Amino acid sequence: MIRVRELTKTFGDFVAVNAISFDVEQGEIFAFLGPNGAGKTTTIKMLTTLLRPTSGSIQLADVDPSVHKDRARRLFGIVFQDPSLDDELTAAENLAIHGALYHVPRKTIVERSERLLKLFELWDRRDDLVKRYSGGMRRRLEIARSLLHTPRIIFLDEPSLGLDPQTRNQLWAHVRRLNEEEGVTVFLTTHYMEEADRVAQRVAIIDHGKIIAQGSPEELKEKSAADSLEDAFLKLTGTTIRDEDADPRQRMRNMSNVWRGGRR
Repeated sequence: MIRVRELTKTFGDFVAVNAISFDVEQGEIFAFLGPNGAGKTTTIKMLTTLLRPTSGSIQLADVDPSVHKDRARRLFGIVFQDPSLDDELTAAENLAIHGALYHVPRKTIVERSERLLKLFELWDRRDDLVKRYSGGMRRRLEIARSLLHTPRIIFLDEPSLGLDPQTRNQLWAHVRRLNEEEGVTVFLTTHYMEEADRVAQRVAIIDHGKIIAQGSPEELKEKSAADSLEDAFLKLTGTTIRDEDADPRQRMRNMSNVWRGGRR
């Protein structure tokens, strides 16, 4: 479903993603893990048409997103780290607008909205304004909205960040059910290693722009002689605290400002 070969992204002399390759099978739950600043966000932006690769290739179900952006965008849904719902609209209205943007027929919007809101246990609150929702309810609604146009792939970028353990468990239970019932391929990032261990069938770990390990959680633990995926992750990437993920162009601008400041 996702095929990446020698994918590279540079910003001037800075190499954000360095010739990475991996595959994600149809219907798979795939975790893409790495320390802050490792290249995760840049990779996701390339996969979802927000950045054009410097070199290498991407195929989303045989569509090149750097060439056929509109076709590629119809293949996937995405839930970003930052909230993207309209708080002044109801859940049903948020879904309706999303469907209209993707030219989903009105009848299909109504049918899919009911199915997804029931799946994510939001049907009884469908006419409430989103600003009255809890954090967990908003996350569930964002995932439901991303699936309205029946994508074949869903990208989840830190979807459970900031949620309490009970809400996180509930969220992943819904995602697993969706994956099983609709066969949606799930590409996720998370800083909660126990989530990736429990949910993902396969994992790729990226560090300093390069993929340093791939395999099932059990395979990575075995290769690293670790008791948990978190221990395996730390053995592979180290324990040094990293800078927060940021747009590499902004990091370069910050570095340039520091350098110019030193010259004054």
